[in-house]
Amino acid sequence: MGRIVVTEFVSLDGVIEAPGGGEDFRHGGWSFEINRGDEGDKFKLDETRSSSALLLGRVTYEGFAAAWPSREGEFADKFNTMPKYVVSSTLNDPEWNNSTVLKGDVAKEVATLRNEQEGDIVVHGSARLVQTLIEHDLVDEFRLMVFPVVLGSGKRLFGETSDKKPLRLVDSKTVGDGVAILIYEPAKP
Repeated sequence: MGRIVVTEFVSLDGVIEAPGGGEDFRHGGWSFEINRGDEGDKFKLDETRSSSALLLGRVTYEGFAAAWPSREGEFADKFNTMPKYVVSSTLNDPEWNNSTVLKGDVAKEVATLRNEQEGDIVVHGSARLVQTLIEHDLVDEFRLMVFPVVLGSGKRLFGETSDKKPLRLVDSKTVGDGVAILIYEPAKP
């Protein structure tokens, strides 16, 4: 059985939109303005090395599919070769290698994927997908790299839920120029 791991670059006010640029967002690329240091870079590389698959919403998938196939290096090689699952009702023929489209009931499809896949199934970006996963209690771990900036607008990580979702902090550290890495798991009742 796999684990659904949500990993995000997030501002202090909860924005996850376009941290690396590439979208029509006035603050696009905001995460590059703050140094996460060697330790932050190592955290992201280690996370990618240990990932078994990617689970993405269509918009994030299309951005990644446009960027990663032309890149080289260990990080890019891992992204380009591992299985990728994209949740979409409109995408039919994904071109990025090893990609599968999940259609229909998102919660059911992701629960099935988690039961069939071994290891960490990692979700980057994909705000709407993440909010659906949270609502259906399908997130096994949150890895938040919180940057010391307030953006004031943009897509937020957390939206409304039908009930509270208690979490437990399992690790934290500060890297680079004040970037906090916070790792949470759902709190067991």
